Amino acid sequence: MIFDSHAHYDSEMFNEDRNDVIDKINKAGVTRVLNCAANLKGCEDTLSLTSKHDFFYGALGVHPHDAEELLGGINILGDMFGKSDKILAVGEIGLDYYYDISDREIQKKIFREQMVLARDLNLPVVIHDRDAHEDTLKILKEFKSVKGVLHCYSGSPEFAKEVLKLDYYLGFTGVITFKNARKSLEVLEQTPLDRILVETDCPYLTPVPNRGKRNDSSYLIHTLNVMAKTIGKTYNETCQLTFENASNLFGLK
Repeated sequence: MIFDSHAHYDSEMFNEDRNDVIDKINKAGVTRVLNCAANLKGCEDTLSLTSKHDFFYGALGVHPHDAEELLGGINILGDMFGKSDKILAVGEIGLDYYYDISDREIQKKIFREQMVLARDLNLPVVIHDRDAHEDTLKILKEFKSVKGVLHCYSGSPEFAKEVLKLDYYLGFTGVITFKNARKSLEVLEQTPLDRILVETDCPYLTPVPNRGKRNDSSYLIHTLNVMAKTIGKTYNETCQLTFENASNLFGLK
């Protein structure tokens, strides 16, 4: 059993064959997928996916690139959570200083407002953090009752230790299969086994040997193989471990 803890099947890159791909990944042993919205349209599309597919669950949130969408008020997002009991988290939310598509002060404002929403709904969060480690950690510390995952973890081993102190999980993608993955593998090695998640971030970050192709959850086999070797477990043990970790974080039996 495989739990893809972060995917974007609402992406337009799946518009031509979405149902075929979803059927393919289920037959490949992927039994749970958390589809993570990145904007308000993505939230609606995620609700639709969770209603159509039994093994799909959702996270609703606005990515820092689209933070301005929520300047009119957080209620437009908050109201969506009452539409389905398969929405398990607030996300994908956070900070991105790599591209600076959105004003940093607006990013921080909307990040905090979505953290408040998660606290009020008693839901975990799915955090995007790119080149914004210091500000991300500061805001996470402001909401110590909120738990979640730093998806596609890209920080240092030292930063990981600080995040783990807050009882967060770390999500690892196909990046760990890349030739330049030394830092990611170092973080993975030091992460407690009960805090490791596996994810695709599809359609992006396709693992070797399929790098360059559109990613989907069936390619998690390659990420899980590298993860297993790194943490000293068998492939099946690693599948079970990451399945149970994601199920625990997102409140599934």
